[in-house]
Amino acid sequence: MSLVSVLGSAVLPVVAVAAIGYALGWTKDVAVEPLSDITLYVLAPALVFYSLVTTPISGPTVARLFAGVALFTVGMVALAEVVGRALGEDEPVLGALVLTSTFSNAGNYGIPLSAFAFGALGRSTAVLYIVAQSVLMYTVGVYVAARGDAGSALGAVTRVFRLPLVYALAAAAVVRVGDLAPPTDTAVMETIRLTGDAAIPVMLLMLGIQLANSSGGSSVARTAPASALKLLVAPVLAAGVALAVGLTGTVGRVFVLECAMPAAVTPLMLTIEFGSSDTTAGISAADYVSTTILVTTLASLVTLTGLIVFLQTGVIL
Repeated sequence: MSLVSVLGSAVLPVVAVAAIGYALGWTKDVAVEPLSDITLYVLAPALVFYSLVTTPISGPTVARLFAGVALFTVGMVALAEVVGRALGEDEPVLGALVLTSTFSNAGNYGIPLSAFAFGALGRSTAVLYIVAQSVLMYTVGVYVAARGDAGSALGAVTRVFRLPLVYALAAAAVVRVGDLAPPTDTAVMETIRLTGDAAIPVMLLMLGIQLANSSGGSSVARTAPASALKLLVAPVLAAGVALAVGLTGTVGRVFVLECAMPAAVTPLMLTIEFGSSDTTAGISAADYVSTTILVTTLASLVTLTGLIVFLQTGVIL
């Protein structure tokens, strides 16, 4: 598939909806929190449950995918830590660099793009990826954001057990193991499907609104290492991890694509809530994160288009 074809069929539909959200956030004072709550507590759990109950992905493949997400996360944290310290970064900027280099916008950008690029199996794989990443983000991510305040970090990681995504995953596992799922054409499953499908456009609108509200006030050059790690190094590491754990075919390709997504927005919320507001390093951690989100999201239009073309050739996976 050519670059133009991928751009038109997979990337531009995602960008178009996000652009509407950006225009809305730019012209009106839209609060993203209510949309976030609706997505987190209603739409995303429905998407997770329906996708996992109906996915053709086998149990062993799911286990390999979860292992791959964990291995990739640990690898990126270690790599970003080494790079940050080599560049002379200290806390809280060092933590911001690690967070933005490691965690991908696998939800409101990754799920729609994976669906457009790789169909229903791509969407199911992306949903599994975000469930695994959410657990790591609210444990490892919170620890990185709150380093130096162990009490805050330890108390914060318990929030993972408040995530409906975790319980949607557990419920789907019970239904799959017990073969309890109703036919997909029943009223119950149709209701869950329609609710879950609403998550994708809402996620994209949220992405646009969040980008419109991003200050982007820090130096782009200062955030260049994090951006390079996120967009250029992460997919290379992800490909190695996929081969190491045995992720091949569409599932392996979507795994690499999800790892190569731009910086996630959640680390910004974690940094604001648990991190330091110290600016003695010339930039606050929150400004560092927000600028990296903006830069990587814009640059990803180029990097992800090329990556999708490469992945669809099936050269390595």
